[in-house]
Amino acid sequence: MRNRNPKFIELSYVLLLLYLLPLSTIARPFVLVLSQEDLNFKDLAATDATSDADPTDADFDDFMDSEAKPDYQLDPGSWSPIFEPGSNNFPYFNSSDYEEEEEQQEQEVAENREDLDSIYYFGVRKMVRAASRGDERAVAEAATEIEMAAAAGHSHSQSVMGLLYEMGIMRERSKAKAFLQHYFAAESGNMQSKMALAYTYYRQDMHEKAVKLYAELAEIAVNSFLISKDSPVIEPVRIHSGSEENKEALRKSRGEEDEDFQILEYQAQKGNAGAMYKIGVFYYFGLRGVRRDHAKALSWFLKAVGKGEARSMELLGEIYARGAGVERNYTKALEWLTLASKQQLYSAYNGMGYLYVKGYGVEKKNYTKAKEYFEKAANNEEAGGFYNLGVMYLKGIGVMRDLRLACNYFIMAANTGQPKAFYQLAKMFQTGIGLKKNLPMATALYKLVAERGPWSSLSRWALESYLKGDVGRALFLYSRMGELGYEVAQSNAAWILDKYGENSLCLGESGICSGAERHQRFHALWWQASEQGNEHAALLIGDAYYYGRGTERDYDRAAEAYMHAKSQSNAQAMFNLGYMHEHGQGLPFDLHLAKRYYDQALEIDPAAKLPVTLALASLWLRKNYADSFMVGFIDSLPDVYPKVEAWVEDVILEEGNATILALFVCLLTVLYLRERQRRHAVVAAGQVPPPQQPFEQGAVVAR
Repeated sequence: MRNRNPKFIELSYVLLLLYLLPLSTIARPFVLVLSQEDLNFKDLAATDATSDADPTDADFDDFMDSEAKPDYQLDPGSWSPIFEPGSNNFPYFNSSDYEEEEEQQEQEVAENREDLDSIYYFGVRKMVRAASRGDERAVAEAATEIEMAAAAGHSHSQSVMGLLYEMGIMRERSKAKAFLQHYFAAESGNMQSKMALAYTYYRQDMHEKAVKLYAELAEIAVNSFLISKDSPVIEPVRIHSGSEENKEALRKSRGEEDEDFQILEYQAQKGNAGAMYKIGVFYYFGLRGVRRDHAKALSWFLKAVGKGEARSMELLGEIYARGAGVERNYTKALEWLTLASKQQLYSAYNGMGYLYVKGYGVEKKNYTKAKEYFEKAANNEEAGGFYNLGVMYLKGIGVMRDLRLACNYFIMAANTGQPKAFYQLAKMFQTGIGLKKNLPMATALYKLVAERGPWSSLSRWALESYLKGDVGRALFLYSRMGELGYEVAQSNAAWILDKYGENSLCLGESGICSGAERHQRFHALWWQASEQGNEHAALLIGDAYYYGRGTERDYDRAAEAYMHAKSQSNAQAMFNLGYMHEHGQGLPFDLHLAKRYYDQALEIDPAAKLPVTLALASLWLRKNYADSFMVGFIDSLPDVYPKVEAWVEDVILEEGNATILALFVCLLTVLYLRERQRRHAVVAAGQVPPPQQPFEQGAVVAR
C-alpha cells in the first residue's frame, strides 16, 4: 500500500466531520468532531509491540460472519410475516392472501389458547387491519388477546403492550407501564423492546444503560451488512417537507408502479445490462418502494453478467457468500468476486480479502493475501478497504497490533459514511481504547448503526400503507417506529395527526382520539423529533402554543420551544424570539435582546433580510416614538391580519363569489387588451387618438 504522509494522518485526527446518515434539510445531519484531545494512545507502546495472530480481545469484534436471514429470525417477533406473508417459511402466514376471513383466524386461535405465538401474530394482524379502518371495537378485542399472552409471559406480546401504553391506544396512557412491559420483553430477547428501552435511556442521558443495549443492537445490524461494499442506506422516507406533502420523495417510492421503474424495466427487458443491474439492486435491497425479492434479484444479476456487467458479478459473489435466496457457496462467491475484480471493480477485493481472512472457500486462512487485497481496495479509495485494514491493525491479525493506525483507518472509512467504521469508533469511545472514553458519543454512534437493523422494515411497510391511502395503518406503524427512536418516523406520525386530523384514524384510550388526545400526541411526537435535531418540529410546537392551535395559547411554552429551535441555529426561531422580546410576550420586554435576535436571524439566513429590515424599522419606531400612531398601528396588525384572512376565505374565496370575481377579472383583461389593440391600430395608421370621455368607454363595450 502506498505510504501516507504522517502529517496527513495527524491532521485527520484534528478535525473529523462524519455525516453519518443523509437526512432531509429540515433535520440537520449528525456531525462528529474529533480533536487531538479525544485520542488515547498513552501507555500503549507495550500493547502495540505485541503480535497476536489469534486475537481474543472480547471488547472488539473482528470479521463478523455476514448471513442473509429473514427478519423474523434476526428480529424475533418481527411483523414481517404479517406484511410479507408467503415470502418466508413461517408457520402461521404462508399464504399471500392477506384478506383471509377473520372468523377462521379467531377460531384457530380459540382452539389453541396455549400457542402464545399464534395468539400474538393473529392479534397483531387483527389490530393492524382494524387500525386501517378505524375499527375501535376490533382493536380493543385484539389488545385484550395480546394482553392475555403478555400476562402469560410472552415477550413479543409484552412489547406490543408497551406500545399501547406508551401511545395510549385502548389503554390508559402510562409511561411507567410501558417501561415495565418493554423491560420484561427486552429481558426475554425482544429486539424492538430493546430499541425502545435504549431510546428511553438515551433521552434521559442514562448513557451507561443505553450504550449496552445499542451496542448489542448495532452488532446485529452490522452482521446483516455486505462483506465487499457498503449496503445502500435504506433510510425512512420523510413524507412531508415542512407543512406540505413531500410529493417528489413519495413519487420515487412507488415501487413497481413508478413510471421511472417501469421505463428502467423496459430497458432491461430490451437487453440493457446497466438497467438489469439496477433492477436487480432494487429487488435485492428493497429500494424505491420495491418489495425485496432475492429470487428476482438473482435472475436479473445472472442476465446482466451474461452481458459482462461487473457490478452484478460482485453482488452475485455477495449472494453466494451470504446465502441470500440460494444455498451458501463460498467457492462460487470467490469465483464471482474474482471476476468482478478483474473488471477493475475494486470493492470486490474486500470480499476476496474477507474470504481469505476467514478461510472460507479457500484451502486455509491466509492473512497475508487478505491484507494484500484490502490494500488494493484502500489504494483505490474504497471505504471497505480502510475499514478492513483497521480491523487487522486493531486486533493484530497478521500484522503488528497498532491502535493509532487502526484508528486512522476507521476515521478514513467513517469519512466516507462506512457504518461498520462507526461501529468500531463507538466501541473505542465505549471502552476508552484508542479514543478517550465518551459514553454519550458511543451511544449516539451505536444508535445510528442500530437504526439500520432489520426492525427498520417498519418504515417500508408504513410507507407502502401511506402510498395506498391507508393512513390509519401508516400512522400505527410510524408510531411503533417512533417509539423505537426513529426521528423521521416521529416526524411522519406527528405530521399525519396534524395534517389529517380526524381522518388520521387516530386511536385513543377508549376509541377514536378526541381532539385533545390527538393534539397531545402530535405535540409529544414533534417534541421528540425536535430533540433529535428536527428544527422544524420545535418551530411547529412553538407556533402551536403561540397561536393557540389545538391547545391553549401559552407564550411561555412557545418561547421554550422557540429557544429549542434556536439552539439548532434556526433563523425563524431567532426572529420569533426577537418579536417576543420586542412585545414582552412570554419573554421580558427588552429591545436590545430583540435586536440581537433579529441580527442573528439575518446572519443565519440571508433570505430573511426583508422581514428583519422591517422588524428593525419597527424596533426603531418603538424606541424613539413609543406612543405614536405608527407604533399603535403596527401593534394592531397581528389582530387585523386574521380578520382579513378570514374575510378573504369566507367572502372572496367562497365558491360563488370566487367565480364571479374571476369572471370580472377576465372581463377587465379582455377590455384592456381590446383597447390596447385599438390604440396600436390607430398609431400604425398615423393618427393621434383623441382622449376618450367616460361615456365613450361604454360605446366601446356596446360594439
